[in-house]
Amino acid sequence: MPKDAAVEEFAGLVRALKARDGRSYEALGRRLSVSASTLHRYCSGATVPEEFAVVDRLALLCGADEEERRALEAAWTRADGARRPAAPEPGAEPEPVSEPAPTPEAAPAPAPEPVHARVPDLPPARRGRRWGWPGLVCGALAVVGAVTLGVVLLPGKARERAVEPPVPLTWTVASDLWKNGCGHTYLVERTPPPPPEAADARSWAVAQGAVDGGETLVRVSVQGRGAAAVVLQALHVRVVERGAPLPWAAYRTDDGCGGAVTPRRFEVDLDRPRPVARSLDGYDASGQEGRTLPAVSFPYAVSAAEPEELLVSAGAAGCDCRWYLELEWSSQGRWGTVRIGDEDGAPFRTSGAKGRPVHGYDSVERAWITGQESGQSG
Repeated sequence: MPKDAAVEEFAGLVRALKARDGRSYEALGRRLSVSASTLHRYCSGATVPEEFAVVDRLALLCGADEEERRALEAAWTRADGARRPAAPEPGAEPEPVSEPAPTPEAAPAPAPEPVHARVPDLPPARRGRRWGWPGLVCGALAVVGAVTLGVVLLPGKARERAVEPPVPLTWTVASDLWKNGCGHTYLVERTPPPPPEAADARSWAVAQGAVDGGETLVRVSVQGRGAAAVVLQALHVRVVERGAPLPWAAYRTDDGCGGAVTPRRFEVDLDRPRPVARSLDGYDASGQEGRTLPAVSFPYAVSAAEPEELLVSAGAAGCDCRWYLELEWSSQGRWGTVRIGDEDGAPFRTSGAKGRPVHGYDSVERAWITGQESGQSG
């Protein structure tokens, strides 16, 4: 690939990431610890970053998946090589350099000039001092060959990346919650066994290949790693895959219970082209007088001694969506974004359930029945 084409290919991928995110050069630069002008030079192709780490952080910030990040690293490698001076090709013979004629020394008795090495008619034994230049060439070729072999065998180790300190916060995820602890709707391809207890919901759902029907509830517990405060700046939703709702039947595990407390939460409409996490108040009706539970308002500080729980309710009616949460943070002059998936690090998954046959479990008959069979609507 021509040099200019390799650089332009890399710059085009960086521009696409920036356009996908939608933030300004200045806003993205702050999160990457580079200036707005430097980021602009990356996007225009005027500069190729010395290290891939900054580009990889940009890819993560803009929601690139593993395949996109691998393609981006390959393009950066080509562009980086195109900007460096070309190394001499192995096996190329350098042009011989003529040796200067030795200057005869003044002496009482003239000595024969040491020019035997350049007399063609002398036997090979008299040319023993000509080994120096070919030996130097062979040594250079051996070094080039060893370096080339190392690059081929260890492509990922050819250039050491800077080791970055860990993010100053940690989090845990619970993604198989039931609303008010009472029940949940799952989409399942085949008739499942009896519904589980709430504590066993995740293992039951994984064993059945079940998908959240209509709504996914996620609780994220966030805290700092040390005494220093970590400021949570914003919570974003990143949909990484979108398809038609699953054509499976719906199975409801609830038994009609309810709760007096509606917790404060973030609501997400996954059917929107760019879903937004909207912070909503909660309400506690357990006392004689109800009281409002104020919504989480960003920015919000956490530390090791002061954690915070974020409850997210994500709904879908017209898609089978796989999605992540992305939490922006800053602390002691550093900032960044962490991507949050389920307990295994995979994206959350929510599928619309509208129009699907809804089954409830009849504990007397020990069987799943539809709303029509029980005389109730679903």
